[in-house]
Amino acid sequence: MSFSKLDARPTATALAICALLALGGCGKLGDVTGSLGPQRQTELPRDDAELRRFAEEWGRRFDSDPKNKRVATTYARALTRLERHAQAVAVLQGLAIRYPEQMDVLAAYGKALADAGRLQEAADVLARAHTPERPDWSVLSAQGSIADQLGHHEEARDFYQTALKIRPNEPSVLSNLGLSYPLSKRLPLAEETLLTAAAQPAADIRVRQNLALVLALEGKFEEAESWSRHDLSPIDAAANVASIRQMIAQSNSWREIQNYGARGAKASAPRAAHQL
Repeated sequence: MSFSKLDARPTATALAICALLALGGCGKLGDVTGSLGPQRQTELPRDDAELRRFAEEWGRRFDSDPKNKRVATTYARALTRLERHAQAVAVLQGLAIRYPEQMDVLAAYGKALADAGRLQEAADVLARAHTPERPDWSVLSAQGSIADQLGHHEEARDFYQTALKIRPNEPSVLSNLGLSYPLSKRLPLAEETLLTAAAQPAADIRVRQNLALVLALEGKFEEAESWSRHDLSPIDAAANVASIRQMIAQSNSWREIQNYGARGAKASAPRAAHQL
């Protein structure tokens, strides 16, 4: 849930909106979570034209050496960034067939399946991408994202909390957890969790834009815009927050979440202050 493909473009918060909507069951894991693993990865270009050239180059490398894990996973990541999800799945499916016991391959394949909307298949693959004896916090976070998208929010939070025991204060996991709470109309807790995530040194634009989204859902539009300006121009930050306001105004379900969150904030304020 985190949501992973967001970068510093004017559509960042618009994508964050899609990410949170995705948790209702219609979106991509790549929008709502970070990288599946701490392994070293080749950096992808940010420019679209450069990214397409990058994908073509790594596609040629893949054609020449399809058994090379680094080549296949790098090519698949580029395809995912280009939203060529079915192709990314095909690349990683072949790799998983060649290396059925290698958990890093299964993790990458499971994420690609989720990005392609094949959530139950993704859940099944990711369940084999680590073991109870050697749990992987990043896979746990990905499993949580999928559970949220399938509507299993309590199960999702169990995954996130387990991941945080292994990797305390990991901003990508906290961000996923923070985006999970609004689905149960717990906006104050979502804000608190995302503020903690944003305070971590490794927090990136995805975390800050998710925080901006939740703040806007609470009606804290000036704070939301302030957080958006950490990564976007003032004009783009204002436009993104305006898009969230429009979404809330046009959606009964989002107004219900916002209003419920406002009532909950008043009722739980003393407790929240005590926790701080």
